[in-house]
Amino acid sequence: MYEQLSAFILSKISVTDAQLGVILSHFKPLQAGRNQLLLTEGEVARNIFFVAGGCIRIYFIDENGQEATRYLAFENNFACGLMSFIAQQTSHEFIQAVLPSQLLSISRNDFYYLLDTIPSWEKFYRSYLENAYVINTSRLMSFITQSAGERYRRLLDESPHIVQRLPNKLVASYLNISQETLSRLKSKR
Repeated sequence: MYEQLSAFILSKISVTDAQLGVILSHFKPLQAGRNQLLLTEGEVARNIFFVAGGCIRIYFIDENGQEATRYLAFENNFACGLMSFIAQQTSHEFIQAVLPSQLLSISRNDFYYLLDTIPSWEKFYRSYLENAYVINTSRLMSFITQSAGERYRRLLDESPHIVQRLPNKLVASYLNISQETLSRLKSKR
């Protein structure tokens, strides 16, 4: 797991071996079972998770009581309830392992300690925030400007592993469509 995290970090920033050792020492291994909640609505997000294996999702419950998946993190990706993590206010989101997952977790205190002590960690954080912004804005635009069919085709083109590895219920939630609509779209392909 630590080798994966090292490779990911080194793909974003340059650090010395000593600095990398300090960074890695703040990440703690965590095994999450299928459907295990890592953050619930009303809690304050105190950790960022690196997915070494499996998948975690970030979702909320809409006004109709339906789950709406905002983000899916598979191997070699980070996930966090960023609004709650940054503002230290209660979360409106849940974080759940949807598959048995091998994670590395870093606490907010340790994350901010690294920001204070390793200058290039700020560049890493900026890269993470910029990526999160681009992903969230792109998803929001797709909900406004694309039909369900266009969103599904885009998902197949850009992230086919989501459709291949997750149940239809989660794929539909991620696309913001009903399971019935997803079934119709799948039958047309």
